Amino acid sequence: MGTRVTIQDIADELGISRNTVSKAINNTGILADSTREKVLKKAMEMGYKQFSYVTAASAASGSAVLSIPAAKQNTEIALLIANFIDGSHFASVMLDKFQMELSGLGYSLTMHRILADELDAMKLPASFSMERTAGIICIEMFDYEYDKMLCGLGLPVLFVDAPAACFQEPLEADLLCMDNQTGIYLFIQEMARRGKTRIGFVGEYLHCRSFFERYMAYRNALQLLGLPCPDEYCVTGNKKGIRNPKSEDYQEYLTESLQKLEPFPEVFLCSNDSAALNVLQVLKKLGYSVPEDVYLCGFDDSPESKIVTPPLTTIHIHSQIMGFAAVNLLMSRINEPSLNYRTMHTETSLIYRDSTEG
Repeated sequence: MGTRVTIQDIADELGISRNTVSKAINNTGILADSTREKVLKKAMEMGYKQFSYVTAASAASGSAVLSIPAAKQNTEIALLIANFIDGSHFASVMLDKFQMELSGLGYSLTMHRILADELDAMKLPASFSMERTAGIICIEMFDYEYDKMLCGLGLPVLFVDAPAACFQEPLEADLLCMDNQTGIYLFIQEMARRGKTRIGFVGEYLHCRSFFERYMAYRNALQLLGLPCPDEYCVTGNKKGIRNPKSEDYQEYLTESLQKLEPFPEVFLCSNDSAALNVLQVLKKLGYSVPEDVYLCGFDDSPESKIVTPPLTTIHIHSQIMGFAAVNLLMSRINEPSLNYRTMHTETSLIYRDSTEG
């Protein structure tokens, strides 16, 4: 072996991965104490350049045999968001659980909002520090090219929901979503049992991966049940020419779209509760009553879904489970970067309320 000992040399001697040796020497990531001690002992024996020996007298006296330069403190997990997360958002509860679990593992969470000009310029926010960051969690970051740039930073990345990148290469990162199919299958099956055959979908299905999965679950369920799925029943756009349409813009688009439907659907399944609440307002303006004239179902189980009149049938996201799953995915990626990339879906629960007559 040459005079210059490398991390790979130590890994080969111990029969472990280069990444494990790097973590032990740099004091980063999660590693068993016994593994760390074994690596440091072997590094000392082989004369790895980071270690300096003290005099034999010092060793004989019981003093420390080696000194390790201060390790980089990669103990921050960076949260990247493009939009503010309020108390109604499913991720609000998820992040509480995520941060609590991180804290117990010795990590801190820093939040960075990516502004529109930073997205366009493919720039990281000034507050972001590569030197302190052990991993990145992105919540509803739906710009594919920007996300791809993040994946090239050499840091573990976890996406909570992701772009609807149907014909693009998968992002080199782990992905956490909620189960976007089971509740929709069960809901449409129940609607068919009640004799409802004209079922429409409302929501921008290419807005994100979750919306796309919900839209495809809707279409698949109708096909499996032998029910019609006319394209005109799929109201999947928004007002054109506006980068970030507001609620009034969306309602204007919905009004124009719903007025064209003939015959009118008996049921509307919506991409999320926000879309459903906008549909509810438009239906009232058009003279339709929920649930007497048309049933309405959302997704998320937001606080508003419980207090609106009528209370909204929806699909509940178990946010705390998502928070716990997010920690497991990100920590395992930090611990073993060579793992194959994973996509995880956490359970959801269908909740019937008055908007579908219970």
